[in-house]
Amino acid sequence: MNVSSRRSFLHLASATGLVAVAGPIVAMRAAQAADGKAAFEAKTTADAMKALGIAPAESKEVHLKAPDIAENGAEVPLEITSHVPGTQSIAVFIDRNPFPFVASFDVSKGALPFVALRVKMSGTSNVRAIAIAGSKAFSTAKEVKVTIGGCGA
Repeated sequence: MNVSSRRSFLHLASATGLVAVAGPIVAMRAAQAADGKAAFEAKTTADAMKALGIAPAESKEVHLKAPDIAENGAEVPLEITSHVPGTQSIAVFIDRNPFPFVASFDVSKGALPFVALRVKMSGTSNVRAIAIAGSKAFSTAKEVKVTIGGCGA
């Protein structure tokens, strides 16, 4: 066997192995993407949560730092920290936005469940932060008053 054919064989073997391992992962991600797409396209927070299959309970273990009054709805700073053990993801909803499901962040095992982001708000609304741990969801909410509109303004 010459070097060229050995190289071809190794490329083919590694590609076949990669496809065999990645196939189930790709199928699982596609199913999650379909649920995520429905949630991001939902017009109400309740519909978005239903699409994600979550029904959060209020918790003091989820902390949301947001301004009481946002001078500009186009750029509202948020910080979310979860003290829920085993937090796997953090989701953000803004109830009165045209599409309330704003963001979702996966948290690696052992990582600090903290996210900081800037969001666009269409007007005064409740902002909801949800920490998902296992099959349970925990939430907190805060009303943010917007003086200048962001979405559609």
